[in-house]
Amino acid sequence: MEKPSTKKLISSILLDLVGMATYLFPFIGESFDIIWAPIAGFILNRMYKGTVGKVGGIIVFLEEILPITDIIPTFTLTWLYTRYVSNEKTK
Repeated sequence: MEKPSTKKLISSILLDLVGMATYLFPFIGESFDIIWAPIAGFILNRMYKGTVGKVGGIIVFLEEILPITDIIPTFTLTWLYTRYVSNEKTK
């Protein structure tokens, strides 16, 4: 049986790939970011409770809405932070 943290890592990687997929469609892809940015912020906020989720949700929203920053794997970086740095309990 997989640990919950491993499932969350896989989900984080997949969600980062969705955000990066906009590069596959030049010009049109940036329009998708307007839709994806609030969705990504909401998802990250729900995945990680407390301060980590709130701050991470804001960061992923800004990362997705701003041009050229889509390559930053915010979901995966948040997973790494909660796994190895943060003392805050997550869901």
